[in-house]
Amino acid sequence: MSTNPFKLNKSNNHMEQEVIQGEDPGSLKEAVARFSKNKGAVVGFIVIVIILLFALIAPLVSGTTYDHVEKSQLNLPPRIPVIEKLGIFDGKINGFDMYKSDSLKDVYRWFGSDSLGRDLWTRVWKGTQISFLIALIAAVIDVIIGITYGLISAYYGGKVDTVMQRFIEILSGIPNLVVVIIFMVIFKPGILTIILALMITGWTGMSRVVRSQVLALKEQEFVLAAKTLGASHIKIMMKELLPNIVGQILVVSMFSIPSAIFYESFLAFVGLGLQPPQASLGVLISSGYESMLTQPYIIIFPVIVLSLLMISFNLIADGLRDALDPKMKGF
Repeated sequence: MSTNPFKLNKSNNHMEQEVIQGEDPGSLKEAVARFSKNKGAVVGFIVIVIILLFALIAPLVSGTTYDHVEKSQLNLPPRIPVIEKLGIFDGKINGFDMYKSDSLKDVYRWFGSDSLGRDLWTRVWKGTQISFLIALIAAVIDVIIGITYGLISAYYGGKVDTVMQRFIEILSGIPNLVVVIIFMVIFKPGILTIILALMITGWTGMSRVVRSQVLALKEQEFVLAAKTLGASHIKIMMKELLPNIVGQILVVSMFSIPSAIFYESFLAFVGLGLQPPQASLGVLISSGYESMLTQPYIIIFPVIVLSLLMISFNLIADGLRDALDPKMKGF
C-alpha cells in the first residue's frame, strides 16, 4: 500500500503550525496560571489584601483617632466581645480585671491601650497605613528613577555607562544611616525625610537589574531591526526593550516594598523616623519595647502585622519570579 508523501508533508506542516500557534509559555495567561498554582504566593496575596483592607477601613470605623488621649483608659489590655468568654482577650492581667470600673464596663479595646490611653487598634492600623504609603512611594521611586537610569546607562554604553556606573558605586558607598542623619539636620523627622532618604540610594538596585537585562537584549535581532528601520533611541528603549523586562522590574519592585517597610520601622525604632504621636509600625514597636515586660500586648500586635507584611510580600515576589520566568516551567 503506497502512501502519498505530499499528504504526510501536509499533515506534518499542519502539526507544526498548531505547535507554533500554541500559547506562548511566557504569556500573561500562563504566568497567572503558574502564579495561582504557587500556594505560598496566593496565601501571601490574600494576607496582603486583608491587611490592606483593615489598614484602610479600621481607623475610619474605630470611633476614635490614632492620637486621641483618654486618661481614664490607661494601659488597658486587649478585650474583645464574645471571645472574652473563652478566657482570652478578656481584659485581665494576672487574674485582675482592668475593666472592672463601671465607666469601663462597656468599653472594648481589641488591641488594648497604651500609657496615654490611646487605642492601639486604631494606632496599629493607622501605622500600617503609613508604612504601606512609604513602601509604595519607595516602589514608585525605584521604578521611575531606577528604570530610567538603568536604561540610559546600558543602551548607550561606552563612556556613558562607565561614568554612570561609577556614580552609582560612589552613591552606594554612602551608608543610608548617614544620609538620614544629614536629612534630620536639614528637615524635621517625618515621612518626607524618610522618602528623601530612600530617593538617594533606594533606586540603585533597580537600576542595576534593568542595566543587566538591557545589556543582554540590546544586541538582539529585534532591536537591530528597529534601528535599521530608523526608530529613535527613545522609541527603541520604550517600545522594544522596556516591555521585555517588565517581569524582572515587577519582581524587584515587590522585593523593594518589604525592604522599605523594614527600613522605616528600623529608623523609627532607633528614633530617626516618625515621632509620636504619629503612628507607624516602627513607632509602635519602639514604644512597645519600652514596656515589653509589663504590657507585652503593646508590641505584640505591631510585630505580628510587620512580620506578616514582610513574609507575604516576599512570598508574592518569589511567586512572581517563578511565574514570569519561562525557564521555571515544569519545575
